[in-house]
Amino acid sequence: MKKKLTIMGSAVLLAAGILAGCGSDNASTSADQKEKKVVIGYFPNIDHAPAMVAKEEGLYEKELGKDVKVEYKTFPDGGAFMTALKTGDIDAGLVGPGPVMNNFTNGADVKILAGASSGGTAIVASKKSGVTKVEDFKGKTFITPGVGCTHDVQMETFLQDFGISSARIGGTLKHVTGNPAQYAGMFESGKVDLAAVPEPWATQLVKDTGAKVIVDSTKISYGQTLPNTILVTSGKKIQDDKDVIAKIVKAQEEAINFIEKNPEKAKEITIKSINDITKQQLDKDVVDQAWKNIHFTSDVNKDVIQEFANSSVELKFLKEKPDFAALIDTEFID
Repeated sequence: MKKKLTIMGSAVLLAAGILAGCGSDNASTSADQKEKKVVIGYFPNIDHAPAMVAKEEGLYEKELGKDVKVEYKTFPDGGAFMTALKTGDIDAGLVGPGPVMNNFTNGADVKILAGASSGGTAIVASKKSGVTKVEDFKGKTFITPGVGCTHDVQMETFLQDFGISSARIGGTLKHVTGNPAQYAGMFESGKVDLAAVPEPWATQLVKDTGAKVIVDSTKISYGQTLPNTILVTSGKKIQDDKDVIAKIVKAQEEAINFIEKNPEKAKEITIKSINDITKQQLDKDVVDQAWKNIHFTSDVNKDVIQEFANSSVELKFLKEKPDFAALIDTEFID
């Protein structure tokens, strides 16, 4: 941030020059301190558990060292996350591939570093909707966290085989967006009929509202193979501080190893973190069920991401296919 200076005379200028000369080390130290802050972004969803575990267990701090201050920011959707990445409010973090590709094809400086999780997306119908099968979707209203988000693309890709599309591209299916933690109230009020939603919210909706899973995570498009959550940063950050990025990736890999070896502890951390952020207490049985639908991994399946991109283009979320040679950088994965 620039500070407005008022010049009060040559004496002041001279003094300022002397002070600047004497204080050059302090100025350098101040700049160094700014460079030593790293901000990690993520969502309060189960598929973002690697970030929550890494935060709770101090894994970012461990890898980055005591001289680096680590801060955290959470986001309700991919659009807000990508805005923060582009403006430099965050340095790296977890997000779905949909918003990443949308922004990349529009010129955003973003790089996929690794996967974080796959699976976990389901299409759920409210009890009031009267929907019992996919063919009943026509003319209904569905909700996702954002337009063109990962879950939106998965749902609309799946529906193409049934001749159903959103009003956005000439169909009858109405689309609204909102925070998954609020879906139960929207189901109960009748404002929406369907939700393409990540876990744990799919399982929670079933328990809280009597909703029905119409398309589970094994049947929805790219449900088991798509990196549903990915670790990203900017190309500039890689260029300016490759060592920091390498340590962030390593911390996430350690978090995934922790989840595999300590699933119950990881669930406990995730439940508490989601409650702290959303003020919604998830039941343990909900998390247990939701956990079964998610696979935590650092792997990035480039072929599946390409297929996902092709769908995004066909659905008019993307204007052109991204060049993955410039988008994906997996040099930091062990």
